Amino acid sequence: MAHRRFRGSRLPAPPVLLAGLYLALILTGTALLSLPVSTTRPISVADAFFTATSAVTVTGLAVVDTGSDLSFFGQAVLLTLIQIGGVGLMTFAVLVLSSLGLQINTPSRHVLREDLSQSTTHDIMDLVGSVLRISLVVEAIGVAVLALVFVPEMGAGQGLWYALFHSVSAFNNAGFGLRSDSLSEWVADPVINLAIPALFITGGLGFVVIGDILEKRRWRLLTLHSKLMLVGTAGLTVYGMITFALLEWTNPGTLGTLDTVGAKLTASWFQSVTTRTAGFNTVDLAHLHDSTCLVMIALMLVGGGSASTSGGIKVTTLMVALLATAAFFKQRAPRAFGRRIGQEQVMKVMALTTIAMLTMLTGLFLVSISHDGDFLDLAFEIASAFGTVGLSRGATSELDALGRTIIIFLMFMGRVGPLTLGYLLATRRASRVKFPEGRVYLG
Repeated sequence: MAHRRFRGSRLPAPPVLLAGLYLALILTGTALLSLPVSTTRPISVADAFFTATSAVTVTGLAVVDTGSDLSFFGQAVLLTLIQIGGVGLMTFAVLVLSSLGLQINTPSRHVLREDLSQSTTHDIMDLVGSVLRISLVVEAIGVAVLALVFVPEMGAGQGLWYALFHSVSAFNNAGFGLRSDSLSEWVADPVINLAIPALFITGGLGFVVIGDILEKRRWRLLTLHSKLMLVGTAGLTVYGMITFALLEWTNPGTLGTLDTVGAKLTASWFQSVTTRTAGFNTVDLAHLHDSTCLVMIALMLVGGGSASTSGGIKVTTLMVALLATAAFFKQRAPRAFGRRIGQEQVMKVMALTTIAMLTMLTGLFLVSISHDGDFLDLAFEIASAFGTVGLSRGATSELDALGRTIIIFLMFMGRVGPLTLGYLLATRRASRVKFPEGRVYLG
């Protein structure tokens, strides 16, 4: 009935309105980044638009050097776009309206519901409060820990700014750094390799899962979503770490240059966590083996959790797909942790995965037409853009105007597209007409 009310009031559907709001934020960011005060050298409007889109969609792909090409003001603008885009545009809008004593009406609650990937507006305002509190607390802790590394090396002023910038960027899974080599200088630093991934993981789990953990505090009381998210995240992290280490252990361009086993395992751990939408790196991705790139592309497609700061098709989508596949061979309904997964959920997983694959393949096809580069490098950039990851092998900066436009579209779709599809799947009324069942031969 929600969509009827919107039609009656002649308002766009919530995801359409949300997409428009995100586009308005991108255009505002473009205007601010185009100001002379924002840069140390003139940049084109196209570069400013690309950078703003990457920040709002918390992707991290860059065509300008954040640390050298942007002034302090420009970096502050970028950080603000990352924070708003990561936590959610509507969340900040609700915060401002609430602080002014204004009531949040029903249409706004429906848009907020889409922004936070919720199925209902029940307790949506409580969730907004939790999102803001969790974000501020976690980022503040991140600043305090990272300052232990940056302040002694750079001094109080620059060190604290580095700590703040990287804490916000990491928690929001944005991947923007203030150095052209990302975090490669600290490849073996224990604080960086623990604090930054902790921010990745916390932001990528999703605010619903974090709130569930803080409230329930016991495994058996957690919801099915939280359990699948935690198990899936742990499994993918271990898989990525082991695979990366095995494939890159002796590669002189990546792990081969590290002296100790501990440093190699630490770098493998970092790359495994960052691949699922974080965007930072501590080794040179341009020297990865092709097999490693394929593994990272798959992990980038999966992404993080629903109602989180990450992108991708989501960990729970992959988990439900695997459970449904296993259930098919066992000739029973999919279930996990004593709960059955409904057919509607399985169908939604199929739709999300199909749309994601078709979007990425179409984007790869179009970019390969406009740019005659290494195919694997292009596939890597496409997966990074759609998964809002931000990892790059250098192809993005070499793309022409058409190629960059496609990357911009993929970043926007990776952030807003799943919300639109989820809304359509959730609000479409089932037909009362029943057709006779037909047989299709598969496999």
